[in-house]
Amino acid sequence: MMIRRESHFGRVVPCLAERPPSVDALFRAAAAADPAALAVIDGARRLTYGDLDWWVGRLADGLAARGLRKGDRLATLIGNRTAFVELSLACARLGLIHVPLNTRQRRPEIEYALTQSGASALVHEAAFAAELPDPAAVPGLRLRFAVDGAADGSEPYEGLMGDAAGGTAASPAGEEDPVCILYTSGTTGRPKGAVLSNLGVVQSCLNYRDALGLGPADRMVLAVPAAHVTGLVGVVHAILGAGGCLIVMPQFKARAFLELVEREAVTATLMVPAMYNLCLLDPEFDRFDLSSWRVGAFGGAPMPEATARRMKDKSPGLTLFNVYGSTETSSPVTILPKEAGPERLNSVGMVLPTVDVRIMDEAGREVPPGEPGELWIAGSTVAPGYWNNPEADASAFVGGYWKSGDIGSIDAAGFVHILDRKKDMINRAGYKIYSAEVEDVLAYHPGVAEVAVVGYPDPVLGERVQAFVVARPDTTEEELRRFCAERLSDYKVPDRVTFVEGGLPRNPNGKLLKTALRVRDAAAPARTA
Repeated sequence: MMIRRESHFGRVVPCLAERPPSVDALFRAAAAADPAALAVIDGARRLTYGDLDWWVGRLADGLAARGLRKGDRLATLIGNRTAFVELSLACARLGLIHVPLNTRQRRPEIEYALTQSGASALVHEAAFAAELPDPAAVPGLRLRFAVDGAADGSEPYEGLMGDAAGGTAASPAGEEDPVCILYTSGTTGRPKGAVLSNLGVVQSCLNYRDALGLGPADRMVLAVPAAHVTGLVGVVHAILGAGGCLIVMPQFKARAFLELVEREAVTATLMVPAMYNLCLLDPEFDRFDLSSWRVGAFGGAPMPEATARRMKDKSPGLTLFNVYGSTETSSPVTILPKEAGPERLNSVGMVLPTVDVRIMDEAGREVPPGEPGELWIAGSTVAPGYWNNPEADASAFVGGYWKSGDIGSIDAAGFVHILDRKKDMINRAGYKIYSAEVEDVLAYHPGVAEVAVVGYPDPVLGERVQAFVVARPDTTEEELRRFCAERLSDYKVPDRVTFVEGGLPRNPNGKLLKTALRVRDAAAPARTA
């Protein structure tokens, strides 16, 4: 691929020289290449590219007929289903800005996002009507439509479709025009709306296509939330832009996923590590024919080495791709190359050609190669800023670089290593402890299903190490501490292990909430066998 430097958003950034000018153009090219090819499988519903393009055109006509114009914001409160895909593509065709809301959000969060984004329209599943704010609370929201059922105050989604012979409404978007606003997880404070541009999303899709080798023969499962950057960009737009087939999974369940891979000959996935681990925990994993599954991309959290090795042992035809990125970077910053080999699975890969990464110290100075520091990220896929939030822009962006809050390093071969979140690093009497390192060791223990490590205050040492663990009932604190002592420096061994029933706390996007763990009763006794 040819890279050239271009001026965008007041920055000079590396760009792919050959690219479609918009998300709509990316999809239209795939649809024109083979209209008869399957585009979407959603249960019993199967749409070809020709079908999907027709539905998108009708929907764009209907939105335009309701007075929505280029630059208006349209929010969706829809789970993983075909309607989400149709609306995202229709927004791109009409130049609307899509505002996907997570279906696990509650009324105050939904009201905030609708108000802060200035959304003019909302399309929601009827099942979520009870969580919608009162009309008086969001006076700018003039249109509401309900999918899959009726809801008071909302028109039927089907009535939004334009004339069957239409499909003519379009407002070609410029590369720097926003394609969507994605609200960050909000683990601390109010969520911020990252503005993703056509320029950034298109190039992210092409990065996925080239790094993972996606093409028309591929079938990729949407198992992560469609409203998250991984689902929207890394799965929906990436596979449709590559001319492959998108297989919609309304809700991830390990057994149902394995059945789906076998039944539909799935070739590619992009999921969080916990999903792979849940598949491995299925007692009948070995009976499924998973021979079609060749791409197993993962991100959002480190994959324990034990999980990676078990996946490789059980599915030798599967190549694992570690992907590192964020909402603000339109998803991928690095991807582990296929040829890197299993010994590199502790790395998140190499920096993609459209991205520039610098490792900086606390004073904002670049550190020597191999030294740890905060990742500052720039490039053509990085968001130009947050929606109507100059304070957040000033805090998060410096000289065109976005301050990720992640601590990492780049080795001599160019491989990036993520050590911890800046706020999650533990300082025990001056010794820096990366929680991810301790978590990786604990994940190796056969009795551990899920683990998170945080620091807790100590009047003498400053901080001590605490592990929160979801484990088998017969697993003990003493056993886990001994397991760590055999593999870690003594100061890294958890001082305390707290067993959690039913899973670790996560936000609506599935991100682990270490803040919630930190506020738990520090004196709560650990469970023992």
